[in-house]
Amino acid sequence: MAAVPDFPARCVIWFGHPHAAERAALAAAGWQVRGVASNECVAIGMRSNDLIVGLLDLRGDAPGNLDHLQALLDQHRHMRLLAILPGGARAPDAQLQALLACCVETYTAPLEVAQLVQHLLRLADGEQAQPSGAQSLVGDSAVLQVARAALRKFAPVELPVLITGETGTGKELAAQALHALSPRHARPFLAVNCGAIPAALVQSELFGHERGAFTGAATRRLGLFETASGGTVFLDEIGDLPLDAQTNLLRVLQEGTIERVGSNHPQSVDVRVVAATHVDLEQAVERGQFRRDLFYRLNVLRLPMPPLRDRGSDIVLLAEHFLASFRNRHVTRARGFTSEARQALLGFNWPGNVRELLNRVQRAAIVSEAELIGVAELELLPPQVEMPQRLLHDARQAAEREALLRALRQNAFNITACARTMQVSRVTVYRLCRKHQLALPELR
Repeated sequence: MAAVPDFPARCVIWFGHPHAAERAALAAAGWQVRGVASNECVAIGMRSNDLIVGLLDLRGDAPGNLDHLQALLDQHRHMRLLAILPGGARAPDAQLQALLACCVETYTAPLEVAQLVQHLLRLADGEQAQPSGAQSLVGDSAVLQVARAALRKFAPVELPVLITGETGTGKELAAQALHALSPRHARPFLAVNCGAIPAALVQSELFGHERGAFTGAATRRLGLFETASGGTVFLDEIGDLPLDAQTNLLRVLQEGTIERVGSNHPQSVDVRVVAATHVDLEQAVERGQFRRDLFYRLNVLRLPMPPLRDRGSDIVLLAEHFLASFRNRHVTRARGFTSEARQALLGFNWPGNVRELLNRVQRAAIVSEAELIGVAELELLPPQVEMPQRLLHDARQAAEREALLRALRQNAFNITACARTMQVSRVTVYRLCRKHQLALPELR
């Protein structure tokens, strides 16, 4: 017998009491309705890929256990929440306002069921467009807003941009956003990691080569700059570019031309150069590892990307975004994060920045057996507190000195008796006294 496919279901968790006509209208549109008495709800069970929408029905009496309901909804912040407000009623109190702040849509009684169904269909069909441009940088922190503003300023200007920041902060994503906002958005965006190309092939990869230029060059090959004609070239880890290739890149920026390997004829190219680095190029210039004139050409517009640890609540927003993206591509039971996991996400230092967060969320989504990912799945359990070696050494020395003094006092500073008490030789007692600068005549 053939297995029945487990298709994702559409379910409305109705906190309150839906009317029969409302149930029927939603059922006709393909939605299951699960009524949950808001005063009694204990937990929300969900299947892995089902689309779940919460609906908070406030047409009757306000729920009596708002603290419990708020905690429950906080645990399921990934669930879209709608609300039905009573018509003509006074403004809700502060606690109800906090609940309503979590809602993406509110309706006022009497409820227009057709309007609700249409909104639910839009949610199911994913009508909301994928973010692009500067909005593809997920987050609301002040430092990210500064980066977004800079992107919008730089995008229409046909000048090179140097993006700086630690590894994993999203420099390539920022470059893609810059291209998407620029007049070149319909043309190619080509990226290359300068540190990943073998030194012998850098010139050929970037600028192309002629047939017969070197052993194995059986045909002419267009390089990255010619292939990206009219678009944007993103040079990641520009600090790793060999010096001879830096010279040719300078020619691109100054004259808009390249020379293929094995050719003496310049070729015009029309590209915008966006470069990125996690190293301090100014120091590389001082060490003679990076051309000063190329640095000045690249450093016309500078865009620093903030480290993840400085982005505050963006960390949880990004984690939820990565989990939602993973769920769109893979079957997983995980739908969100426990409150403890969110606190651990905010408290972690994130040395690998956004890339590390992405990897941890994806791994947790795979191994999680529950609907909410916990601290253990994220592997963010607090490490055992270890005393630094210097402090440990100081503590041992202080304990040793105190034990010696105590033995000396107990034995009226008689060295032989003290040695017997400590079960060491008399020589050791004298050595310890010198070590801890204890003057026996003065102590006696």
